[in-house]
Amino acid sequence: MDDKANSITILMADDDEDDRLMTKEAFDEAKLANELRFVEDGEELLDYLTHRNKYADSSTSPRPGLILLDLNMPRKDGREALREIKADPDLRQIPIVVLTTSKAEEDIYRSYDLGVNSFITKPVSFEGMVFVITTLAQYWFQIVRLPEDKK
Repeated sequence: MDDKANSITILMADDDEDDRLMTKEAFDEAKLANELRFVEDGEELLDYLTHRNKYADSSTSPRPGLILLDLNMPRKDGREALREIKADPDLRQIPIVVLTTSKAEEDIYRSYDLGVNSFITKPVSFEGMVFVITTLAQYWFQIVRLPEDKK
């Protein structure tokens, strides 16, 4: 992967500690050098993106080039966060991939209606997660052209 791809920060919003750990280990297994950061719910995701509260310092909370978003989280779920992000002119260009346990058609349709870029059902095995992460990295960092960060 080129240096630009490696410099893209990936922000994962997921309340499940086991899922966060498995994703981190899948990134390591796939040998991805991207910085992977975590928030635990939609409220914290929006704090991070808008540099509020503990994320006020933008130098320690860099703008992500890709968001991995779980739908089912406490406080503010992924659907609500997605709606707010895509309604914000400063945030809506950030690609969002829903990575969730849901297989419900309603969640798939609703996520795309709200502006999600991709919808992936979380694999149950570690090998499946490595495959998903490797494929995501190839697509988002080698094939797709992402907008430059204007800030």
